[in-house]
Amino acid sequence: MLELTDAARITAGIVLLSVVAIESGGAFLVSVVTAKVPATGFQTSFYRAGHAHAGVLVILGLVCVLLAEATDLTGFWRWLAATGVLVSAIVMPAGFFLSALGSGREKPSRAVVLLPVGAVVLAAGVVTLGVGLLRA
Repeated sequence: MLELTDAARITAGIVLLSVVAIESGGAFLVSVVTAKVPATGFQTSFYRAGHAHAGVLVILGLVCVLLAEATDLTGFWRWLAATGVLVSAIVMPAGFFLSALGSGREKPSRAVVLLPVGAVVLAAGVVTLGVGLLRA
C-alpha cells in the first residue's frame, strides 16, 4: 500500500473535491455550445480551452502529488514539485475564462497574462519533479 504524507493526502483529497467545480464549468460550456448562453466564437474557444486545461492539469497534478512522495526534495522544492502543476491548474484556466468575459468579446482582456504565468509555474513544477525523481 502506498503511504502518503499527511500533506499529500490532504492535498489530493481537496483536489478531488474540486472536480465538482470543473464539472460545473462543463455544464456552463454545454450551455455555451448549445447557444443557451450567448458567446462569440472567440469566447467559445477560450471557454473550451479553459475547461480542457483545468481537467488535464488536475489529473497531471494528482499524479505529481503522488510522484513527489518518491523524491528526496524538501522545503520549497518539494512544494513546487508536488503542487506546481496544481497551481497552474488554477492560473491557466483562470486566464482563459477571465480574459474571455464580457458581452460580445472578440479578443482577450488583460487577464490573458495569466496564461504565460501559469505556463511558467507548470514548467517549473514538472522540471523540479523530474529532476527530483532522477536524483532520488
